[in-house]
Amino acid sequence: MGLVVAANPLGQMIFSPLFGWWSNKLGTIRLPLLLSLVLFTVASGFYSSLELRPDNVKFWMVISRFLIGVSSANIAVCRSYLSAATRLSERTHAVSMVSLAQVLGFIVGPALQAAVTPLGDVGYMWLWGKLHFNMYTACGWINVLMSVGNFIMFLPGTFEEHKIAAREIMVMQGGTSERETWKAIKPNYFSAWTLIVAFFVLVFNFVLLETLGTSLTMDQFAWSNSEAMWYMGILMSVGAIVAFITFLLIVPLCKQFAERYVLIWGGFSLMVLGRVLYIPWGPDPPKVAPAFNETAGLPESDPMYLGCPETQEWCARLPALTITQFIIGYAFTSVGYPIGVTLIQTIFSKVLGPRPQGVWMGLMTGSGCLSRVLGPVFVGSIYTRLGTYWTFGVTSVMMLISMFWLLGTNKLLIPPHIDKPAHVELQDLNKENGKQSETNSPTHNGDNDTPPEGVELLGIRRLGNSSEA
Repeated sequence: MGLVVAANPLGQMIFSPLFGWWSNKLGTIRLPLLLSLVLFTVASGFYSSLELRPDNVKFWMVISRFLIGVSSANIAVCRSYLSAATRLSERTHAVSMVSLAQVLGFIVGPALQAAVTPLGDVGYMWLWGKLHFNMYTACGWINVLMSVGNFIMFLPGTFEEHKIAAREIMVMQGGTSERETWKAIKPNYFSAWTLIVAFFVLVFNFVLLETLGTSLTMDQFAWSNSEAMWYMGILMSVGAIVAFITFLLIVPLCKQFAERYVLIWGGFSLMVLGRVLYIPWGPDPPKVAPAFNETAGLPESDPMYLGCPETQEWCARLPALTITQFIIGYAFTSVGYPIGVTLIQTIFSKVLGPRPQGVWMGLMTGSGCLSRVLGPVFVGSIYTRLGTYWTFGVTSVMMLISMFWLLGTNKLLIPPHIDKPAHVELQDLNKENGKQSETNSPTHNGDNDTPPEGVELLGIRRLGNSSEA
């Protein structure tokens, strides 16, 4: 099971930088996206038809999940394009909307699984009784249909690429070549790697909570499996709504305060509080559950076997987590994580400047995937053996160190300095571009020879018209 869970993020981690490098070399994201969607379609269908391969089915399940992870590496390409297709003033809003889409995926995914659960174990038979369409395989086939829809949306005529980030900087500098413009701007690589490590720490803490949530509540509150699934489902749904509202508030917050300060005090500080609150302060240890004994004639769901397993020695001596601190800690996480994950990506794209960011976005995505690989390992080696003090003590220290590191380097978390030419020179360049646009554009009516207010916007707009012509 651990291999099956880890195969997906492992494939994504390995191939994210490669997909990013490939899209940089091609100069387009269409081909990498289309091929990755084909791979996702095939791998999802393969996963849902594993029963056609009765030999070594576990091996083929790991392979299918790995290939789905490889196809998911296209998120690095998407993030790279997002940085290239938005102006600096639009970047925060655009990244927050993409992050919001991911949260909506977390909401819709479990809902789809719940919707197909009535199919049961048997469901419907395909291929003359050789293939089941049931509650276990239906979501894989739904993935196939959605992937085909995604493929169609990225075909020529439906999706057109418009990269304007380098053009914006070129106009601001008064240059004439986009490539020479971004090559002349040197990003701060120390800042970039700082943000990559911070992203790893942030995602690791969130994934750890997701991985540990159900078993933690069963251990600490003596809930049954069905109760834990039900209550955690409610909590995660409410948390998703809170995250949804938080995403919408990020842009207004960043208009009032610098993005790096919103990241540190609105994102990381709340995540630190969320981790610290999970260090138990209950008056008594949790209920200890004896090992299951078949000869007792009681089912595993009997209240006698609910609670913290006696095989975990720390259960009898460490205080229990209270429901109040669990809910408050989760609330802080539901607010802090959306702010952190959005603004790290936003600041990261701005720190790198207008250059093609495929490889760097691949490294950022890979760091998040690494946290998803290590999360289950951490649960097995720290929580199961050493308990809640060590688990949430270590994660609290991780978050705290990351927060102070960002605070100490916050002056470096800004876009590279761009030397702007004199206003008159920039206006002359824009007039030149305007004349070129007048000559080439079939829609020009010759009435507007005076540039409007907003020289930078004028330059980008006229260069855009010239390019389209």
